[in-house]
Amino acid sequence: MSTSPLPAPARVRSTAANPSGADAAWGWPVLRLGFRPFYLGAAIFALLAIPFWLLLWSGKSGQTLSLPPLLWHAHEILFGFAIAVIVGFLLTAGKAWTGLQTPRGPFLGALILLWLAARISALGAPYAVYAVLDVALLPVVAGVFLSVLLRAKNRRNLPLAGILMTLALVNLAFHLNVLEVIEWPALHALYAALALIVMIECVIGGRVIPFFTTNATPGLKIAAWPRFEYLVLAVTGLALLSWVAQAQGAWSVAVLALAAMLHFWRQLRWAPWKTLTRPILWILHAAYIWIPIGLALLALAQAGLVAPSAGIHALGVGATGGLIIGMITRTARGHTGRPLKVGRIEVAAYALMLVAALVRVLYPLVTPGAAVGALTLAASAWSLAFALYLFQYGPWLLRTRADGKDG
Repeated sequence: MSTSPLPAPARVRSTAANPSGADAAWGWPVLRLGFRPFYLGAAIFALLAIPFWLLLWSGKSGQTLSLPPLLWHAHEILFGFAIAVIVGFLLTAGKAWTGLQTPRGPFLGALILLWLAARISALGAPYAVYAVLDVALLPVVAGVFLSVLLRAKNRRNLPLAGILMTLALVNLAFHLNVLEVIEWPALHALYAALALIVMIECVIGGRVIPFFTTNATPGLKIAAWPRFEYLVLAVTGLALLSWVAQAQGAWSVAVLALAAMLHFWRQLRWAPWKTLTRPILWILHAAYIWIPIGLALLALAQAGLVAPSAGIHALGVGATGGLIIGMITRTARGHTGRPLKVGRIEVAAYALMLVAALVRVLYPLVTPGAAVGALTLAASAWSLAFALYLFQYGPWLLRTRADGKDG
């Protein structure tokens, strides 16, 4: 998501839609742009959900859920936490990309309340109530996002709207399986959700990481290789599809391994070693490397050499958690009118997220008998990362921009 000014036509459209001026402050600060309530909600949820999961896993919570604990954990991290960040990001990016207004005020408030109601209803409401509330959000957001793109004739980002709609269908399939309406395993639906989220990361990461890196590195030029980019995305999509379908055989292992190598090559082209003095950049590179690692681990799992959880958590904690903590700091700074330079609090949050990923992925590979201690360490690092984010960014998300502009 670029934090640079909108192109002139977009600014003209925004000003026309707001006669008082596109930069005039409007309404409650927390409901002025999608990233504010959804980043705030996602960070609070991330802080609380993983320790709560540990209590569930250890049998110490005493809480009755609408779902079996394992399915609750996987579903809520994907459709509760990650989707909240994606929704906040895309509703904010949609305005920047098109110059058209995305939900704000009461409409945005209704969306975040719908998200929150689904999270609360998972804690013991009748399952049908939870399912209806949970399924409702993504189709609405996908429709809004698609409408904005079509009105602005922004065809480049239409695939993202398609992924949102597919995520909505996968979520529906998950709930229908739990309700015993369809037979597609709920766990496979969650694999599909993770795969789609990784595809979003591949698309957005492929745009912003090299862009941010070249902007911050004098003299660095990264040549555009459109055909290579299409190849990376196509092979990645095929590899993840083979994993979701639980395809067996050498070809599935080969395509996952090929996808891993292509992503590694892709990242080498972005010169990650040039970002070591800029934490706001190196966190994105450090998180992205978990995509080829995760794909390689999935290939090994398909070959029967490692447990599937290693690759799943490499993609879920390392790539998704890392890219999220990197992007919600960068975009929140940009869209609250603050410099794109982080301090010790953010660096500590980045380091904690990397520790969480390393511990969660490595412990079943190296010391499978140390589950309790490793999970506790990984969960603590994850939660502390988001606690630091909330300490630093919570007040900013609730207040008007530092420069007094709208947004």
